[in-house]
Amino acid sequence: MNQIYIAALVAAALGAGLIAGVFLSFSDFVMRSLSDAAPSAGIEAMQLINRKVYRSVFMVLLMGLGPLSVILAFIGLAYPQAIWVWAGALVYLIGVMAVTARRNVPMNQRLDRMNRHYDTAAAYWGTYADTWTRWNHIRTGAAGVAALLFIIAALQLAGAA
Repeated sequence: MNQIYIAALVAAALGAGLIAGVFLSFSDFVMRSLSDAAPSAGIEAMQLINRKVYRSVFMVLLMGLGPLSVILAFIGLAYPQAIWVWAGALVYLIGVMAVTARRNVPMNQRLDRMNRHYDTAAAYWGTYADTWTRWNHIRTGAAGVAALLFIIAALQLAGAA
């Protein structure tokens, strides 16, 4: 059981790291590039991205890691290293899942309802891009920290074996 649990923690760390990488690309250059485009072009591109993401491997990782981290945290109660797993799960659930659900997704839904050719959409675009990216920075950091915490737990468990 210990080896399977360690492998699951490594898988969770890998998943969180991949999620952090996708978020980092948006924070680092995707949103800046879309913001540099004409508002209607940036809006259209983001609307298309937001529509495609629901049928992507990224979404499976993003959504699947939430319940997996909770399961790993409860299994971890059998180990003294559980604090690292619990910390990783909490950071992921609050910093990634809650921020996504409460901040980024509502902004995406509002943007999706807008006609990119209208002045109201262009006026919202600047605020959207700045605010969405700020929240995305939090998701990026949280996913990276969760990955690190899962790795620490796996390393400690492997050392205890």
